[in-house]
Amino acid sequence: MDISEFGAEWATVAVVGVFAVTSPGPDMLVTLHSSLTGSSRAGLLTSLGIALGLCWHTTYSLLGLAVLVSQSVVVFTVLKYVGAAYLVYVGWKALRSGRTELAVDATARGLTDRQAFRMGLLTNLTNPKVTLFFLALFTQVIDADTPSAAKLLYGGTVIAISLAWFGFLALVVGHEAVRGRLQAWMQWVERVAGVLFIGLGVRLALARAAR
Repeated sequence: MDISEFGAEWATVAVVGVFAVTSPGPDMLVTLHSSLTGSSRAGLLTSLGIALGLCWHTTYSLLGLAVLVSQSVVVFTVLKYVGAAYLVYVGWKALRSGRTELAVDATARGLTDRQAFRMGLLTNLTNPKVTLFFLALFTQVIDADTPSAAKLLYGGTVIAISLAWFGFLALVVGHEAVRGRLQAWMQWVERVAGVLFIGLGVRLALARAAR
C-alpha cells in the first residue's frame, strides 16, 4: 500500500466516522442526559465510557469477531435485547426521576463518576449497530491488504472523533449557565429523555441482523 492509498483510506474513515458519531443515537442521548442531570464532568466521564466501548469494538473487529455477530442470529438477538433492556431501564429511571420534586442542590440528584462512566460504556457496548458499523468499516472501506497498524490508526481516529464530539457536547450542555437556564424545566427534560431512551430501546429490539 502506497502513501496515497493510505491517505485516501484514512480520509474516508475520518469522514464516515464524523457522520456516524454525530448522528443522533443512544451515545448522544446518554451524553446529553449525563451532562444535563449531572454536570460537564459527568458528561465527560460518559464520553470516556463510550470511547472505551469503541476500543473494544475496534479490537474484536480486527480479530474478525464482528462478522460472527452480524451473521449469527442468536448472537445478534441476544446482544440487541440486552441493549434494548438497558436503554428501557435507563429510560424508566429517567421517567421516575422526572416525577419527583427538584432538589435544591442539583448536584445531589446528579450521577456519580462511576455511574456516568458506566452508563456511557454499557450503552455503547450493548448497541449492535455499533458492531455493524465497525464491520462495514473494516470490510468495505478498508482494503484487505491494509496493515494492522493502519487499521488500528483508523479505529483510533473514530475513537478520537467520538471523544472530541461527545466531550464538546458535555462541556456545552453541562455548563452551569446552560444547566441553570434549564433547571426549571429539568423535570420535563428527564421525562423527555426517558421517553427517548425507551423509544430507542424498542427500536433496537425490533432491529434485524444484516444479511
